[in-house]
Formats: sequence, C-alpha cells, structure tokens
Amino acid sequence: MRSRPDGKRHCRRCRGFQARTVVAAAVLALVTACSLLPPQPGQESAPTSELDLPRIPWEGGPGYWKQFAKADAAGWDEPGFFPIVVWFNGISSDEEARYDASLGVNTYIGMADTTPYHLFEDNNMFWIGGRLNDTFTASSRNWVGYFLDDEVDGRFSVQEGRRQLQERVESTPVDGLFKYANFTQTIISRDMAPGAAQHYVNGYTDVVSIDMYWYTIPFCNWRPYRGDVYLIPVSRSHCRTASSYGKALNALRQRDDADDKLQPLWQFVENLNGGPGEGPFLGHISPDQLQGAVMNSIINEARGIVYFNQSLSGPCTGGSVFRLSQVTANYCGTQQVAAARRVNSRVKELAPVINTQSYDHAFGNGLDTMLKTHEGHAYIFAMVDGNSGPGQRTFRLPAGIRGRSVEVLFEDRTLPVDESARYSDNFEAEYSYHIYRVKL
Repeated sequence: MRSRPDGKRHCRRCRGFQARTVVAAAVLALVTACSLLPPQPGQESAPTSELDLPRIPWEGGPGYWKQFAKADAAGWDEPGFFPIVVWFNGISSDEEARYDASLGVNTYIGMADTTPYHLFEDNNMFWIGGRLNDTFTASSRNWVGYFLDDEVDGRFSVQEGRRQLQERVESTPVDGLFKYANFTQTIISRDMAPGAAQHYVNGYTDVVSIDMYWYTIPFCNWRPYRGDVYLIPVSRSHCRTASSYGKALNALRQRDDADDKLQPLWQFVENLNGGPGEGPFLGHISPDQLQGAVMNSIINEARGIVYFNQSLSGPCTGGSVFRLSQVTANYCGTQQVAAARRVNSRVKELAPVINTQSYDHAFGNGLDTMLKTHEGHAYIFAMVDGNSGPGQRTFRLPAGIRGRSVEVLFEDRTLPVDESARYSDNFEAEYSYHIYRVKL
C-alpha cells in the first residue's frame, strides 16, 4: 500500500474488494427479496420446530438441574433423562440393580444403611437421601439429592412439621445436592390454611411430590364424600380414574406457584396397592390403570414419577414389589410390574420430547392433552378428561401443523387429518392414552 499525492491511500487489492462488495450486496439483496416472496404453487417453506402458541409455564426442564452441581455432573440436565424413582427397593448386588434398570428405574429413595455406594455408580443409578455409610463421600457422583422427609403435613401439626423440615434443612450441608420432600393430599386440600400449605411447598425444597393413591385407597368410597375439599375438585364418579392423578398434580402446582417460582413436581403412583395396612382392602391397581396414572401425571406436567413399592394390604402383600417380582416364581404382581416396565420404556424413549416446554392449546371437548414439538414434529399426548367418560374424541390441530396424517405411536396405525385440520380417535376406557406424532 502507498499514499497518493492527494494524501489518500491507494491499493489495487482494495479496488477488487470494493468490486466484490458491490456484487455481494446485489446478490444479498436478490436473495432477501426472494425469501420474502410467498411460496410458489407446489413449493413449501421449511418447517420450524416451534408453534405460534403460548407456552405452559415451567421450571426450566432439564436445565433446572444445572444449578445443582451433583445432578448436573450426573447428567440430569440431559434432554434424554427423566427421573423414574422407586420408593424403598433396596439393592444388594449388581444383578438387582440391573433388574431395576430393566424396569426403567434410575433413582432410589429409601434403602438399608449397609448399601455400598459403588452399586449406584457401577450401574448408573442415583440415590436421593442422606449419607448411608462411609462409602458415601463428597465425590460420590451418583448421590444427587437429599430427602428431607415424608408426609410431614399428615404426621404433624403445621408448627411441628415446619420445625421438622427446617431442622432437616439446617442439618443438610450445601454441597451441590438438591433437597426433596413428599407430602400427602392434605397439602392440596382446603383443610389446611393456604398460607401453611404454600409455605410447606415453597419454603424448604428444590423438588416436591405428592402421594394420593386414587385407585386403591378408601377415600373414594367415603360417606360423606369429600372430593370438593381439593383446590381442583374430584367428583365421586371420576374419583377412581387416572385423571385424578393429574388433578392432584395441578393442585400442587397452584401451591407451588404461590411464590412465582416453580420447581419440578413429581407424582407418586402405586405399583400394586397404596391403601393403609389396617385396611380396608379395596383392590390392586390394574396394569392398565397403572399406565394411565403415570401418563396422566406426565400429561399434567409431572417432571418425575415415584413408584410406591409396598403393598400393605390384600392378597398380594410385600415390602418391595419390584424385588419380589424378580425373585418370586409366579409372583402375584407380575402383570403390574410388566405394565410399569412398558410405560417406563415409553417415557424413556420420549424423554427428549417430554423434556421440552409444552404449548397451551385446547384440542377439543372432553380431552386432557399435552402438546410438544421436537425435530420437525408435533407430539400430542392425550387422554379423556376427568369430567367425562371414555369414547370418541375429535382433535383440532393448531395452525402451523401441516401434516395430513397422524401417526399413533406404539400402536402401528395412522389417522387421517381432514381439510379442517381435525382428526378423531377412540378412547376405550378412562385410563386409555394415545400419543400422536404429526409433521409440522
């Protein structure tokens, strides 16, 4: 480069650059103009992975776990991970841990203090609880959370329950583990003052769950019936249905939302019987009911499933249903365990979809639905709602979904979408669910 007599700089390469710049600008203008033109007949624009719909509020999905060093390091922030937890199902060998993993279980709560930590790490399973023994150290990667307590709202007065949780929090070192507690249905009822219930849910935990075993406990048979006591009422005619699990979860979310800060909500589901040991025995959950309870919980934004693993009354009792199914020939709960394996497998397969933020869209009357998008497809998880019976339902697709047929996952069938963006399907029972996939 050299200076011209007028003091300006002169460079032959600069003239070439200026010429190329002019050409590039012209090309860019042409491309931009073409991109603004509407698609020509027979030509479609590339689909996006989003819909122009409002979103369901959430806590952040897998990204929520990044704030807890242990859960983050253990992979809980991965889109393909969904917590499937078992309540009191001890492991004493790799064989037992592998069997639980074959059922879809990946996390434990409640276990003998003799359990060696290496069983978790060796089998990629996770522990939520206190330090069981000296093999649990600050570097134990698969120890991800503390379990503060169970059902303090049903076991203590409000004052005593608060004291109990506060003492547990204060005795829990802050070392990257999240804090979790479980509550009874009292937390979502009007029997407890709103302020007390909200403080329970929002004052101590990073994750919270509720247990209410609608299919197998005496509550639905009580006289007088008290379904109106809940924040979201449960009618007597629909008490023993999968929809009750979703209603309970939505009521818990109302409590959680009181401080404008959401946390993951988990749901307990009985894998055999959830009734009290003193009875009366009303029946075991059926395999189809079990799957419906899990799926309705997920449709209503459950971020984890916890299996109540004891059966305390009736003809098929035991302290560890999953373990008994492994070691007992012709076990009386075999079909329920097989159902848990089936629905857990589907949840695991669809975890990258489930772990995205849902859209708010009403598909039609008598439906309980969840809408997601993932990799160019819309996913619709659907059941009948808790105010109507089974039968035929019609779905209205939102704008932005252009597929002319709907694939029904796990059922090897498709359904046509009409010119009004509608399709219909049948739900044979209250616990029936369908998962649809359609191109955007």
